[in-house]
Amino acid sequence: MIASVVILILVTVQRLGELVLARRNTARLLANGGVETGAGHYPLIVGLHAAWLIGLFILAWDQPVNWIWMAVFVLLQLARVWVIASLGGRWTTRIITVPGETLVRRGPYRFISHPNYLVVAAEIAVLPLAFGLFGYAAVFSILNAIVLTIRIMAESRALSESGTPAV
Repeated sequence: MIASVVILILVTVQRLGELVLARRNTARLLANGGVETGAGHYPLIVGLHAAWLIGLFILAWDQPVNWIWMAVFVLLQLARVWVIASLGGRWTTRIITVPGETLVRRGPYRFISHPNYLVVAAEIAVLPLAFGLFGYAAVFSILNAIVLTIRIMAESRALSESGTPAV
């Protein structure tokens, strides 16, 4: 029980820290001529992630931890750090294009177009699995797939309209 609560608190603190970083990067990108696209679906993303985390606190606080799934989650956190470090000051939770900028082609972006979304999709499934919440993992994975479809279409459109090739 204590382990599950500690894990959920750590994930919450991590996500809140990322929101602070994202806001700082967003402000800087917009100040440098960046243009936000797809703001209309942003509340869906925030709502989905908030509901996922709140639901985990409600359902998993007293569950035993499956340490194999937890190890997978830790590996995903390393991938998350790699993604954020690769994007540097361009990492944000919003879709912002800066005219004249080119796509990042370092880190995991050398291999796939949307590594951040892949990591997030895996996290949404894996953390509930670490608490034995298989149905929860399935429901939120489906909801996330729907939201990510909207997100990736908006991002591709934004890149196309800004003159940056969508990949």
